[in-house]
Amino acid sequence: MSTTASDPLATLGALPGVPDAVDSVRKAVDRVYGHRVMRRRSNEVTAEAALRGSRGSAALAGADWNLEEVRRRTDFSGEDEARTVGAALRLTAEAGQLLSIWRQSPLRVLARLHLVAAGGAAPDDAVGRPRLAGEPVDEPLIEAPLPSADEVAGRLEGLSQLVIAGSAAPALVTAAVVHGELLALRPFGSHNGLVARTAERVVLIGSGLDPKSICPAEVGHAEQGRAAYVAAFEGYTTGTPEGVAAWIAHCGRSVELGVRESTAVCEALQRGAA
Repeated sequence: MSTTASDPLATLGALPGVPDAVDSVRKAVDRVYGHRVMRRRSNEVTAEAALRGSRGSAALAGADWNLEEVRRRTDFSGEDEARTVGAALRLTAEAGQLLSIWRQSPLRVLARLHLVAAGGAAPDDAVGRPRLAGEPVDEPLIEAPLPSADEVAGRLEGLSQLVIAGSAAPALVTAAVVHGELLALRPFGSHNGLVARTAERVVLIGSGLDPKSICPAEVGHAEQGRAAYVAAFEGYTTGTPEGVAAWIAHCGRSVELGVRESTAVCEALQRGAA
């Protein structure tokens, strides 16, 4: 597919700086997939990446728990932070089950992700559907203007059509745009950040860039910090080439930091220390 207006994601892939980010991510992912531990113990690396990715996503949502606390805890009911961590863990577990559906019906997957995240914590009629006019949104980290319900519906449909149509764009570009659009729209009454980061994960896995889900971008987003995350996202919302390119590069750096985390896990497994 050519880089034309008929393939807007591929057009974004040609923005200044984006090809370099894509190449850097590809090389980093190839390195960790080539690690000798991956030949025999990839399932262990995947499980640890899921745990660490969940912790990172929850941290950005305001529940910045120590990894060992997340590992130790079995009850995620009760206080708000515990429910946030529980939602992140459930979403990560769900992501790999939705890959085939994503390419055919992204909106169905998003509805499912919100249902899983909410876990019965929201009114039944508000779970798993885009918000209606006048309904509030609980997303304290993101302060960008909230699009109307009508705009949300239109842009969600547009995003869905982009995913279904496919693109020549690199996986990083598609994942970053899906993530950024969902943050911008905040289509649900709650858990939008968690859902957006899980959708990014779904794209990275389903595209073949990270088929074993061992490169948790959520780790990198959290490591770069909430302020950097918000600043990069605000660049995306400007719609300028520079702002969008900076957001894609930020997402690329997050994947690379996730790779670094899983490489450390591989090294620990190799030493017999994990």
